Amino acid sequence: MKKVLIPVTNHATLGETDQANGTFSPELTHVVHVLKAAGIDYEVASIQGGKAPIYGTDIENDDVNTSILGDEDFQNRINNTLPMSQVNISDYDAIFYPGGFGLLSDLATNEDFAKLSAQHYEKGGILAAVCHGPAGLLPIKLSNGEFLLATKSVTGFTREEEIDYGTINDIPFLMEEALTRKAARFNKVQPWAEFIIEDGRVITGQNPGSAHAVGEAIVKQLG
Repeated sequence: MKKVLIPVTNHATLGETDQANGTFSPELTHVVHVLKAAGIDYEVASIQGGKAPIYGTDIENDDVNTSILGDEDFQNRINNTLPMSQVNISDYDAIFYPGGFGLLSDLATNEDFAKLSAQHYEKGGILAAVCHGPAGLLPIKLSNGEFLLATKSVTGFTREEEIDYGTINDIPFLMEEALTRKAARFNKVQPWAEFIIEDGRVITGQNPGSAHAVGEAIVKQLG
């Protein structure tokens, strides 16, 4: 059975504020839903392990989010994430970084998790991310000394979407700018439209509404 590693943040607030945050639930649940439907297993991991903070659990009219959150197996995994130190990277066929603002404060700069992702990618693995998730790709450096993103075309949560969402003044850094500076090309469409980029084995989605399409692209590439 194919298996996807899902790194999530341990950081429970929006940047340095006291606003509850972490991983944005629908970006995780919609991808898990697609994986489960395709018979693909997943494991949720974090830098420290243990219970991972998530928000967006009370969104109305999102049956997929409600249904996955109500699943005991999912709750068990999100409340008992595998610590990075126990991850055996060769067990996985793809890595998926869901968004939410939390990871801007940990996974976006964590070199240890980045090394695992680099190893995975260089052995033919798939790297996927949605919304703020692509920030997790920023520190990934390949064995030739180049950053993964130096040759990649990507998308992610945009400046316009940060403004619409009211978070532009509280984020640790503007992800669109960071990706634009580091990636070969940053792409975007109108705010909140579904949009994904597949550049070889790197799959990125612009915003929460693109999570389902990212999940489908992972499934397709896993064949």
